[in-house]
Amino acid sequence: MNSSSIPPVSGDPNSTKPNGKGRVSSADQIICSGQAGVPSAKAVSGDDTPKKSNGKGVFCSDVKQKPRGGSGVVSAKNDKVLFFRDVKFGPHESELRFRLIHLWEARNALTKTLMGVELLMIDEQGTVIQGFIPPGRIDTYLRHLIVGSVYRLTNFYGSKSKVVYRVADPNVTITFSWNSVLSVFDNSSVLFPEDRFRFYGYEEFEAACDQKGDLYDYVGHIKLVNEQALNDSLVLDEDEIAFTRRILVHVQTHDGPVMKLYLWDKAATDFCVKFKAHGSPPSVLLVTTVNPKRFGGALSLSSLSSSRVFFDLDVQPTRDYLTWLGSNTDVANRVNADIVTKAETVTIGELFSYIKQEGAKVAWFECTATIDNVVHGSAWYYIACGGCKTKATKGATTLMCKKCGKAEVAGVAEYLTKLSVYDNNDHAIFVFLGDAGRELTGKKASELVENYFEVNESVGDDHVIPVPQALIDTIGQTHKFIVKVSDHNLTGKTQSLTVTKVLPPEAPAPEGSLEENNTLQLGNLEDEPSIGSEESADEKVKRSSDMIEQENAKRSKSG
Repeated sequence: MNSSSIPPVSGDPNSTKPNGKGRVSSADQIICSGQAGVPSAKAVSGDDTPKKSNGKGVFCSDVKQKPRGGSGVVSAKNDKVLFFRDVKFGPHESELRFRLIHLWEARNALTKTLMGVELLMIDEQGTVIQGFIPPGRIDTYLRHLIVGSVYRLTNFYGSKSKVVYRVADPNVTITFSWNSVLSVFDNSSVLFPEDRFRFYGYEEFEAACDQKGDLYDYVGHIKLVNEQALNDSLVLDEDEIAFTRRILVHVQTHDGPVMKLYLWDKAATDFCVKFKAHGSPPSVLLVTTVNPKRFGGALSLSSLSSSRVFFDLDVQPTRDYLTWLGSNTDVANRVNADIVTKAETVTIGELFSYIKQEGAKVAWFECTATIDNVVHGSAWYYIACGGCKTKATKGATTLMCKKCGKAEVAGVAEYLTKLSVYDNNDHAIFVFLGDAGRELTGKKASELVENYFEVNESVGDDHVIPVPQALIDTIGQTHKFIVKVSDHNLTGKTQSLTVTKVLPPEAPAPEGSLEENNTLQLGNLEDEPSIGSEESADEKVKRSSDMIEQENAKRSKSG
């Protein structure tokens, strides 16, 4: 078959050249053979209106045509093939050829707004690069993309890669532009690798913890799944997984430390589906693009929206690890599966000693203390934006939110309470934010504020509400608290310690994120495409702590 046997196709079937002849697409039409794994897509362009570029027509050929026999792909008119390693910043007319490894939606972590679709692609030289389809071009290209298929792309833009949560080495991202032309590449003589991984071990993850840098892949063997030992009787509670949106897996690489690996949303669903289809419980787990975080002072890994899940025989690295595991079961079992990472229990004095240590890092600890008093001189609550929980700003007649960019928002009261606490030998000031205050009193801050105004109808909106009885009643109570040692503590800006969770009586330290229960959210949210809902909860308490600590530091400076 040759190009002359394919009728010219453009985005406007009625458009013609001045001489009356039909316009010709800048990329030759692809006739699909229905071959498995190859999408029934022809050359697709994002240009909805015929235009001229460098004297050549650039048109949309996304018009349904019946296959006319044969499955060959005619070469594009631009024969210059560009490898990923040679892509520079700016517009390109060259042709890229690649296998699509993975694709996922990029959403704003706070608003859930779709920001685009991200791609992970590999060329014939084995170089992996990230791609991006802006939201306005998703409908044009996404339906033609199938993971594992090989494509060619002409007319694209080399954008600067994001600096946080990057999933590939190059600092350039392939962005689909207004005139990009995508088509299936069906040349069996050109071989493309199926995948490529970037692995980190415990030490590397430890060094990269909480840095928001590149995301690397993890491979190891499974010790526990949702606190259950790995055996033939293990059954996953699908209702619980659907409700919590996560699976907690304790994993270990060779004879290294046991780590917690949190699988969120789609990664949790994929794990569950693969687990059921596997028959017997799998031994080896590979999860791509995990984010190293510190929960309760211990290193943990978290999946993101870009993460993929593989078991024993799925890919070559899992097969290799399974072979090692079969020959080294005694080494792999040296660490007992019941040994799990928990928040270290310390006294108030030990907390302050830790803060003074050289090289101390941000960490979470479990501390038992008795409440001595409510600290006066500052409000016990603040008015937050009802949407993002950022501190609302008072305008002339309305409440405004700088974070959401809205001139009028509904305000809601949130805890911002400082309590004096003590143990056997020392005193400290603990700051309770959001849900930590509710866990302590059993009541929401908004409920306490509303009750006060109902009883005192004559007071104005600017009236300072006194400390409620629910907080006063906590004086004398002894609790176990999860306390954060923050950057502001380490740099000496404040000595107040932020409580991220109040543990119920006799309850062990939570196995999940020790930060997830706080709902106060202040500061700038990372609007990076790869950030999913799992980061949103984690970032909330960090920004909460930092903002409160900054305010405390300002107060101390002002007298």
